[in-house]
Amino acid sequence: MKRSKLLKHLKNNGCRFEREGGRHSIWINPQNGQSSPVPRHNEVPFRTAVSVCRLLGIPEPTGDK
Repeated sequence: MKRSKLLKHLKNNGCRFEREGGRHSIWINPQNGQSSPVPRHNEVPFRTAVSVCRLLGIPEPTGDK
């Protein structure tokens, strides 16, 4: 899945960008305080996107499996 599509999904579910890490961007869900690294690749494997959403406690993305 495209990274831009994943980031849009995160924003639409109330998550926000926290900071840049060494090789990842760190996103946080302010509603529950959970955070997750998001890789900076143009293409993020779908399973990785699902894992990010689970760590943040938001619904999984649909499509692009």
